[in-house]
Amino acid sequence: MTDYTTIKVEKKNGVDWLTLNRPDALNAIDTPMVTELRDYFGNLQEDRDTRIVVMQGAGKAFCAGLDIKASQAGRHEPPFGGGMGFQGYLAEVYIRMRRCPQPIISLIQGPACGGGFAFALASDIRIAGESARMNAAFIRIGLSACDMGASYFLPRLIGTSIASELMLTGRFIDAQRALRTNLVSEVVPDAELQNAAQSYINDMLTTSPMGLRLTKEGLNVSIDAAGLEAVMAIENRNQVLCSRTRDAKEGMQAFLEKRAPNYTGT
Repeated sequence: MTDYTTIKVEKKNGVDWLTLNRPDALNAIDTPMVTELRDYFGNLQEDRDTRIVVMQGAGKAFCAGLDIKASQAGRHEPPFGGGMGFQGYLAEVYIRMRRCPQPIISLIQGPACGGGFAFALASDIRIAGESARMNAAFIRIGLSACDMGASYFLPRLIGTSIASELMLTGRFIDAQRALRTNLVSEVVPDAELQNAAQSYINDMLTTSPMGLRLTKEGLNVSIDAAGLEAVMAIENRNQVLCSRTRDAKEGMQAFLEKRAPNYTGT
């Protein structure tokens, strides 16, 4: 799929700048957006050219969550979603975000609510603009706050106590508190979000392509591993895979010669 209408993908030097592009609706999630995000993240698994994804929202918001007006109006045919309709259809987006090998940096300005909050949580690095306000909005509209992976991601990022507070109340967490609780890596003026992302991008692009991908995979597995031996098993496997590449030899030679490595992805 290349004719996206609710998202925009701009490719620059190995980086995909993914923009949620419904600014008039605060980038709220509707069925076409889910279809496009499922397609985009699903294709990344076999994309060797894209090394990093930067996710952002057009206009004043990152993502205000579900487009309730569109949902109630029944504008679109309900998707099958593995037998769970829209619920399962949307949930697959977050699974594909974690499954794709590229690190995802989210740039959060304005509201990031409900499913939009979950987009940020499913990312690898979060940078907040000063205007950022995030919440598990599901519980404020008669639903459980345990939705779209929030109950999985949030306690692992900030601990059970604060996660429980946010999820049981639906309270907003602003940018500065998000920084204090380690939910985001830094807070910058909204206008500086893309510049802030660039420093992370620059550092990641100095790594080998396989090393970067397998580091994300290793972190994903280690978070839920049964113990040290299980973690070291995946570390050993990934390190052996990396060590057999030409890039590993180039990296070591470059270190000895005190120069920047020239990685080719092989």
